[in-house]
Amino acid sequence: MPDGKIGAAYLAAEGFFDQLKKELKGITKVYDRLVLTDRPIQKSYWAQNIWQNPTLIPIQSIKDGAQKLKAIQRNWNLYSFQLHRRAKLIQESLPYVSGSPLQFPSPLPKTNLGSWTLLNSNAILASAECSSLFPNGEVHFLEDKEGPPNRAYLKLQEALTIIGTLPQPGDFCLDFGGSPGGWAWVLQKLGATVLSVDRSPLDPKISNLPRVQFQKKDAFSIEPSYVKKFSDNVDWIFWDVICYPEKTFEWISSWIESGFCKNFVVTLKFQGNNDYEISEQFSKIPGSKLVHLYQNKHELTWMLTQSSIY
Repeated sequence: MPDGKIGAAYLAAEGFFDQLKKELKGITKVYDRLVLTDRPIQKSYWAQNIWQNPTLIPIQSIKDGAQKLKAIQRNWNLYSFQLHRRAKLIQESLPYVSGSPLQFPSPLPKTNLGSWTLLNSNAILASAECSSLFPNGEVHFLEDKEGPPNRAYLKLQEALTIIGTLPQPGDFCLDFGGSPGGWAWVLQKLGATVLSVDRSPLDPKISNLPRVQFQKKDAFSIEPSYVKKFSDNVDWIFWDVICYPEKTFEWISSWIESGFCKNFVVTLKFQGNNDYEISEQFSKIPGSKLVHLYQNKHELTWMLTQSSIY
């Protein structure tokens, strides 16, 4: 049981508990992937969900637990790490909350979703407010098994859903590290025009789509002057290049300074157990957001847009 004040609780992205633990100060208890601290909410990139106002609730029975949660608010999601049967019975006594996969594009849910867990048979830890509107921070989509050439498209769908704004029909998008074409597939379906840049070619079924062009080049060699051959302006830059994040930061910084593009979705791909100091440099760029998406692996996603809801 937690002792003393509970400041916030952080649910680690699955497989990245060590990264989360290094980020946090004042850790008091750990329950599987859920990390409790005695500090106010801290900046965290590797948390899948942050429980912003956790409180300890003593309960006498399954019915009592459900009633006490319902007295706080309607919508709750269970994070279960032990006593699974008892926890499930409490959750089943609460109002139903749909966890159905999204059909992209979809707006973000409009209602808060609280999180709770059973610490023992007679104690619930619950937070009515969380950083994610999705159960345990997991964003699932209805998958297309035929159109995209790989599952990387899900990562872009999640990023655009979180941003809350989409490329519009007629927008010109640069897609760096685009092979085999999962991101270009998403953008083209939204009606955007895509110039994909990679050293490897796109899947033929992507390169043959309307409004998709391809250039076999090193992404770092592309400057605004080169892009003007294809369009007078760039509405979006999408970056999923395998390289050190430090190199990505230098390249992205030059494009921000140029003013030629104002909307970015950028994947930072880490090699091994880096110290992640470069994450701070990205996060300090005004108006931007850096997160570990549910669809991310050993990477973070940095986003900067003119119009966003995050």
